Amino acid sequence: MLLLALDTATPAVTVALHDGTSVIASSSQVDARRHGELLLPAVDRVLAEAGHRLDAVTGIVVGVGPGPYTGLRVGLMTADTFGLALGVPVHGVCTLDALAYAADIDGPFVAATDARRKEVYWARYADRRTRLTDPAVDRPGDLDVGGLPAVGAGALLYPDTFPDAHAPEHVSAAAMASLAAERLAAGVELEAPRPLYLRRPDAQVPKNYKVVTPK
Repeated sequence: MLLLALDTATPAVTVALHDGTSVIASSSQVDARRHGELLLPAVDRVLAEAGHRLDAVTGIVVGVGPGPYTGLRVGLMTADTFGLALGVPVHGVCTLDALAYAADIDGPFVAATDARRKEVYWARYADRRTRLTDPAVDRPGDLDVGGLPAVGAGALLYPDTFPDAHAPEHVSAAAMASLAAERLAAGVELEAPRPLYLRRPDAQVPKNYKVVTPK
């Protein structure tokens, strides 16, 4: 097994390589505006560090969000392209699940990422491997997390809603790769590589726009 994992659902552009036993190389850069520019060089860097060529990869793991439309599609389209070019399976993992997997918390907690527009993407977890609720997007002021600990940038941004916030701030492909490898080894079927947008993109066609046609 040689899994190439990548995620662009948050401001972190993150890539990792997992050999079925452990992560052998990883890279993470935080830049919400340069997903497309940073992702492929990060893949090259990780492969070079591990001493592997891209054609040695046996599977692709990609974060499916939830996340903003523009960033999220960069990772998903790249993963689909790699899968088609290499003839290998492409597996989806919920970005919140990978964030939760990296948490150092005993007992129930919440994972939350920044959804912009003064909202968060979030879900509740029984532990770092077990999600209790579907991913959702809400305004922090509308949430009652019952004082549970929380991880992620969404939690760190809104201390009134998440008073017990912890690292990690952003998801890492290293955690995503480890979670995917663990699930695959246990015979668990991973998610389809399809995006969890949860809301419409910021850029939309204006309503009632005037159509101009030549006479």
